[in-house]
Amino acid sequence: MPPLPRYPTVDELGARAAALVARHPRDARLRRVGTSRAGTPLWLLSVGHGDRHALVVAGPHANEPVGGATVLRLAERTLADPRLTEDADATWNMLLCLDPDGLRRNEGWLTGPYTLGQYFRHFFRPGFLEQPEWLPDGAAAAALPETRALLDVQDELRPVLQCSLHGVDVGGGFVELTHDLPGLGRRLAHTAARLGIPRELGAYDALYWPGLEPAVYRIPPPRRAGLAAAITEAAVESTWFHPHRHGTVTAVVEAPMWGVAAVSDGSPPPDRDAVLREVSRTLRHDTHLLRLLLTRIRPQLAGVPDAARLLAPVDDYLLVCPGLADAWDPDTGGGPHPMPPLTAAHLAALRISGRRLALRTAGLLHQLVRAAGRDPGGVLPELDRLIDTWCADYRDGCRARWVPVARQAEYQARVVLSAFELTARHARPAAPAAGPGREPGAATASPRARAAPP
Repeated sequence: MPPLPRYPTVDELGARAAALVARHPRDARLRRVGTSRAGTPLWLLSVGHGDRHALVVAGPHANEPVGGATVLRLAERTLADPRLTEDADATWNMLLCLDPDGLRRNEGWLTGPYTLGQYFRHFFRPGFLEQPEWLPDGAAAAALPETRALLDVQDELRPVLQCSLHGVDVGGGFVELTHDLPGLGRRLAHTAARLGIPRELGAYDALYWPGLEPAVYRIPPPRRAGLAAAITEAAVESTWFHPHRHGTVTAVVEAPMWGVAAVSDGSPPPDRDAVLREVSRTLRHDTHLLRLLLTRIRPQLAGVPDAARLLAPVDDYLLVCPGLADAWDPDTGGGPHPMPPLTAAHLAALRISGRRLALRTAGLLHQLVRAAGRDPGGVLPELDRLIDTWCADYRDGCRARWVPVARQAEYQARVVLSAFELTARHARPAAPAAGPGREPGAATASPRARAAPP
């Protein structure tokens, strides 16, 4: 089956997986492991019969669809190469989409045309508390059925490796690890060079995290904090660390949609503080504009179906923006952590991230006005102007360039295969079982909630 030249929809993922199983009934299985909040099946595609399990989770974030294309590619590859299954005593388990309801909401841009304006005007990602990888109250209290399904699969399979497949809308590729996998950075660099993918050498997600190798970061232990910190830092438990007690290594593999070469520039910046002041000033200015527009939009939303789900991420974004602007501004230093040494790559990533928050918020507000079916506040022309202007800044100022879907998926698949091989080399014993009164994984790290931008 030829790879798709575009992102697969929820229905296409299920249909393609079923067709693959029909062609390979001895080596491939497809089973339902849960149901989404809207009643969509959660499908697990398994290839091979070995005792060592790899778990690959696609679609944990609704606006990051590359993982669906990647798992289809991985399934074809593992079926064609016995070195990845029989010879490795391995079974590959691929969760086709962890948030199918959210993915359906992105279908306005999912199949193209792939332009920044089209993407942000149809962008959807649920609020932080509705994102299924996070466990803000611990695994035992997980309420989302998608989260519970993933936790059950983890405890059933006890995988040696879990890969969570994410997409960077604008920027470069990088990996976040719960345990070091020496050599992954070199392999990632080779794959990125071969495929023309920029590496994020100063990823915003890992701004305060230890770097293991270039574009490879270690997720640190969490600290308990309020919601704003949970959205922007490693402050909550997660499904990334739930299988830690089984000796599982988790790799969060990020692949860019629009690549920006500047995120690969590891040189010292010529005027660090001037750039930080400009990024902070811009974020404050954009946030002020968006708050004013939201004030005009809210009165229109009474009776608009599902307005609350669109407003939740808007409120999340506007909650964190002032604190981020203060944290980045060298004149205020208002963040909880001192700013680490910064390269040109870090500054490029911060500029991209501030603009991302504004564009996502504007896109969601645009959808709210359209859903209302009227625009008595006259905000739609202003939202269109802002989206067009900010997308032009990405395109012309950051020189963001579209990465074809097939290349995104190939890059991500190769990084997953590299992580699997290195995990076999650096096998870890299972962690001790949780003692009385202690929740499994309670002392382990959690991800920085990629909701920041969420």
